[in-house]
Amino acid sequence: MNSDTQILNLLPVRLKEARRAQGLSLDAVAKLSGVSRSMVSQIERGESSPTIATLWNLTRALQVDFAGLLEEGASKDRIETLRDAQVPTIDNRGQGCRIRILSPPEEAGKHEVYELSFNDGGELDSQPHKRGAREQLTVIEGQVVLSSGQASDTLYVGDTARYASDVTHCIRAENGPARVFLIVQDA
Repeated sequence: MNSDTQILNLLPVRLKEARRAQGLSLDAVAKLSGVSRSMVSQIERGESSPTIATLWNLTRALQVDFAGLLEEGASKDRIETLRDAQVPTIDNRGQGCRIRILSPPEEAGKHEVYELSFNDGGELDSQPHKRGAREQLTVIEGQVVLSSGQASDTLYVGDTARYASDVTHCIRAENGPARVFLIVQDA
């Protein structure tokens, strides 16, 4: 395989890896780079070859070095780290509840991992997810009351509960603030 073909084969994969490493959606990259979302998607799928100007805009938006994208070992022996301030959060769901999204964006709907921090009395009241969805919750700090459908239980530090989330379900901090890890499967 000649070097031109190697570059064309590596580029889509490396751009997608760089976007995911930054935790950015296609829309976010489009806004940051000025390259349309559909073009970014086509480039990542290998359906379109970017111009030098487009590639320059994408590498600047992704904060990567163009040469580094094409190095043979670029994706080997790599640790993807999100510093505390870089972890995406959701603050408009629930009441007195802050949600930190710990799983990568491409896992949404399949295997999602969250850290939930509750104020005293804070709660996350959820509507049913798709049929067959399940959740696993582990209490890290405090005490929570968990309900799934008609079932309810109080959980303490170190307790883990697995339950259906294709019914209404709620997590509520009781007797002070609380913090839990939540895994959502097949939502």
